[in-house]
Amino acid sequence: MPKSFWLLVIGMAINITGSSFLWPLNSIYIHDHLGKTLSVAGVVLMLNSLASVIGSLAGGTLYDHIGGYRATMIGIVITVAALTGLTFWHGWPQYVIFLSLIGLGSGIIGPAMFAMAGSVWKNGGRKAYNAIYVAQNIGVAVGSALGGAIASYSFDYIFPANLLMFIVFGLIAAFGYNKMSKEQLARKNQGRTGISSGTRSQLLALIILCTSYLLCWIAYVQWQATISAYTQKLHISLHEYSLLWTLNGSIIVLGQPFLIPVTTKWLSNVKAQIMAGIAIFMVSFGVASIAEQFQGFVAAMAILTLGEMLVWPSVPAVAGELAPKGREGFYQGIVNSVATAGRMIGPVIGGLLADLYGMNVLFAVLIVLYAVALMLTAAYNLPLKSKKAEQSVPLRKSC
Repeated sequence: MPKSFWLLVIGMAINITGSSFLWPLNSIYIHDHLGKTLSVAGVVLMLNSLASVIGSLAGGTLYDHIGGYRATMIGIVITVAALTGLTFWHGWPQYVIFLSLIGLGSGIIGPAMFAMAGSVWKNGGRKAYNAIYVAQNIGVAVGSALGGAIASYSFDYIFPANLLMFIVFGLIAAFGYNKMSKEQLARKNQGRTGISSGTRSQLLALIILCTSYLLCWIAYVQWQATISAYTQKLHISLHEYSLLWTLNGSIIVLGQPFLIPVTTKWLSNVKAQIMAGIAIFMVSFGVASIAEQFQGFVAAMAILTLGEMLVWPSVPAVAGELAPKGREGFYQGIVNSVATAGRMIGPVIGGLLADLYGMNVLFAVLIVLYAVALMLTAAYNLPLKSKKAEQSVPLRKSC
């Protein structure tokens, strides 16, 4: 792993630590402290994710044109400004406005960081994206544990804690990412060839895979939306719910030595990793649907984590392989925007289904979504095979 890559890993860990003070608790704060329904909470989270979708597409495009350092700093400035406002004004409707701006800034940062990771550690392949993913989950483990403890004392302290972590991240980016961004732009200017003739099939393959990715996120985000509120009705404390995310991050970090031999020996193909992960997601939600005690949700979260360890790093890795030169940021922007689109749509769908039909129907729908995602993943590389077959057919001489 290159030394400069460690700056990306550390920066991502600090970034997500700050974000994890707040995001797992958004629905609970809107529902319990601001007195809004789950459907309203879903709409608020939808606006946050919509802003993040816009930010992700913008961030990927900015990376391709001005480099990762400038794109990241733009996102940081927007996020710090929004968090400053949220620290002083976190009532209704100010909470909605600032949360949307946070989504915009964070959305810009995501694809820029992932694209820089692929550029800085060019030979790392999936390892580069997995390292950033692990860094994210170190942040989730630390941030959600601290956030739950702080919120149990007073929610008012969550916002300045988040702001402080983002300021630290901003300092790391300001002094550490400038050089690697200049090197990335220099390589790009030397080797830019434009969009190749095979890009259409590559883009179609990515769109099919990202449709599967979208469905996975629609279901996954219920843990942050409807399931978080559902656990409160089952008299599971706020602190215990936060510990579920600490468990999630801890398994991801500590489980890496056990995951590597599994993926090397039995799941060496990235497609197989994604499909196995989706199947595990289905099992997780089946367990959650019958859980009534905290221990049941612990088991469901542990199984869920095994699935995401296979799926979440693999999709950006596929995007990195499919992307033509000069379009790496755009392709990572698509992946990030799809993930945030799932986080946008998921709370609304989940909130409406939970309010109208109950949690049992919601769980059944989520399992069906995963089944569809599994079929799409199985077919995502068919356009690439068709393109390869067309290129292998010799041209006939005209008569």
